[in-house]
Amino acid sequence: MTTRPFGTFFLPGPTEVRAEILAAMLQPMMSHRSPEFEALYARCDEGMRRLFRTTRPVFISSSSATGLMEGAVRNAPAGRILSLVNGAFSARFAEIARACGRTVDVLQVPYGEIVPLERVEEALRAQRFAAVTAAHSETSTGAAQDVQAIAAMAHANGAYSLIDSVSGLGGIPVETDAWALDFVLTGSQKALALPPGLAFCCVSDRYLASAGDAPARGKYFDIVEFAAYAAKRQTPNTPAVSLFYALDAQMAAIGPTGTECRWARHAAMAAVTHAWVETQRKDGRLDGILAPCGARSNTVTVVKTRAGTDARTVVDAVQARGLTLGGGYGSMAGTTFRVGHMGDHTVETVSGLLAVVEEVLAHG
Repeated sequence: MTTRPFGTFFLPGPTEVRAEILAAMLQPMMSHRSPEFEALYARCDEGMRRLFRTTRPVFISSSSATGLMEGAVRNAPAGRILSLVNGAFSARFAEIARACGRTVDVLQVPYGEIVPLERVEEALRAQRFAAVTAAHSETSTGAAQDVQAIAAMAHANGAYSLIDSVSGLGGIPVETDAWALDFVLTGSQKALALPPGLAFCCVSDRYLASAGDAPARGKYFDIVEFAAYAAKRQTPNTPAVSLFYALDAQMAAIGPTGTECRWARHAAMAAVTHAWVETQRKDGRLDGILAPCGARSNTVTVVKTRAGTDARTVVDAVQARGLTLGGGYGSMAGTTFRVGHMGDHTVETVSGLLAVVEEVLAHG
């Protein structure tokens, strides 16, 4: 098996996975209705509760996070959805809601910005909504929104808060209980530094209580069924057992006191990246950071290239030197690249990447 040195892969998902986490997946299969699996599930749930900052169960789905985005909508009460859109993935949330047959009102700002809270408040007061969807950390732009305030506004106006923290949770603070988030979800392949294939969510008591009356909540992502099986330390459907082994190993590595340390490390990586971009901007090699100061995610930075420099050539040149950098998303592919400083990366590994990118820019 060909292995890659750790510290060479900087996509904003899937992120690099440590060798010992990958090795954990080589353990034998087991019955997902056995006492052994129930013990494994219980350890994983305990670790995820610490990361979600909750006393409630964290539901574990063998799916992508997109599946739980659909589950968030399908299990929500009937009614209109207000979708806050500031990037490709918050736009996906709105598209999913439409595909689930919901009437969706979109409150959109240019990609890279965050939706002003006063506009959210105005929209919620003007129209009755069943729920509000929002991206905590917008992976396509590197912008981070104040989901605590968004959730509070939703509640004050009779709506539920449905929060995509796919590239946030595990890397930037999420206080599920303290912020009264109704449905918050993430995926395994981002800040948790696990292989793709698992998704996680935590729901409020009131959301769970109302989910049983959801008119079209489906089957695979039926939150009521997730809750019933979680009480037995099981999953409703056959789980990806090998990925549970990896999750168990990562939860043990993070440990009971590792959440705040993980947040601090991500903040340090973001600070180094932001300072480096500013230096390159002053030197005329880059145009700066897409997301505004004060609203930047600590897990991913979207960097704007200067006029006349195709960001794709930068990504390719870095790749030729043995490191993988994230390309710009969608229509921004030619004008931006993305630095995924998340997961198990450190200031040292990120600094190594930035040194290579600087060399590419200097000889561009």
